[in-house]
Amino acid sequence: MMVLNDVKLMGSNDVFNIGIDGAQISFISNTPFAEFDDRLQLNLGNALAIPGLINSHDHLDFNVFPQLGCKTYSNYVEWGDYIHTNYKEQIDRVLAIPVALRAKWGVYKSLLCGVTTVVDHGIKHDTGEELITVHDHCQSLHSIRLERNWKPRLNNPLKLNIPAVIHIGEGTDKAAEFEIDELIRWNILQRDLIGIHGVAMNPEQAKHFKALVWCPQTNYFLLNKTAPVNALKDSTTVLFGTDSTLTGNSDIWDHIRLARKTTLLSDEELYQSLTTNPSHIWKTNSGQLAEGKDADIVIVKPHVSSFFDITPEDILLVIHHGNIRLFDETLSVQLINLNRDAYSKIEINGTCKYVQGDLSGLIHQIHQYYPEAKLPVTAEGLLSVH
Repeated sequence: MMVLNDVKLMGSNDVFNIGIDGAQISFISNTPFAEFDDRLQLNLGNALAIPGLINSHDHLDFNVFPQLGCKTYSNYVEWGDYIHTNYKEQIDRVLAIPVALRAKWGVYKSLLCGVTTVVDHGIKHDTGEELITVHDHCQSLHSIRLERNWKPRLNNPLKLNIPAVIHIGEGTDKAAEFEIDELIRWNILQRDLIGIHGVAMNPEQAKHFKALVWCPQTNYFLLNKTAPVNALKDSTTVLFGTDSTLTGNSDIWDHIRLARKTTLLSDEELYQSLTTNPSHIWKTNSGQLAEGKDADIVIVKPHVSSFFDITPEDILLVIHHGNIRLFDETLSVQLINLNRDAYSKIEINGTCKYVQGDLSGLIHQIHQYYPEAKLPVTAEGLLSVH
């Protein structure tokens, strides 16, 4: 049990206290609460509290890669052919890292930025970590042009009750536009479709999709164009995704700021694409700070006044299902009685954090296979916090 004292919520200048019992939020109140012997009390000094972010599209095992590509492509197939021809040696070296290590790093990449739920596209990975929620209650299809047997897989009656998630319309040519129509035409069982990218999508096509995951940084890197979400948002639900570091950087906040610069969504719509919208589509109990919701909470340093100014170094605390997964060193004194879990001491852009698990060992293992890996943290030895 825990109480987060003196935090501000999005859209309010009032100061609140958030109570956590087990994995859920038990109360949110601006009335001071008495000290409880059995509650961990954290005094957060008017820090900003936001829901843990929901990243609706990532490839967890592809986040050790650098960005690959050096020009504008017509579609994802052209880009894929190009990088496999021109970066084959580099790709092979990264793929030599065991997939379990790469996927585990993908989880940490998310956690360090305040993502508490991620939808991993592709094969399911057992990372051995429960640091965040890796949502997998869906069927991953890669794409029409690269997924073998996509038609029978899409029309598998045993999958009727879960959405089909697929890269679609990822291009600026006619082929990208036509493949959207082909997918719609072959969705014989009328499955819920969640498209990814949709750069070539129009509003009429969007009506056939339960949601579209917008990945602007990837789109601009590959295609120098992104999905017209301003025209699509009235026809489908817009979610937000980062894709992997093959096509974008590791910091979701950079992706969010790029999205904001496009002005294709309002600030509120962009915020909802990372919180309430994906919670509704993926049917999670997260995405907002309210009584009875999962205690997936990110606390940001008091000097940060806007959601869109947040950086990983500004994050004071990440709580997932009521458990402290990451905390800033400035909270160490208040967490002196934290259970004897193991945390790694790391540095992000000059700020010290403690993150649950042996991130130090993981980074060391990755560098043994691929010394050139450029990960956005430095790590010290494993620290036991008592």
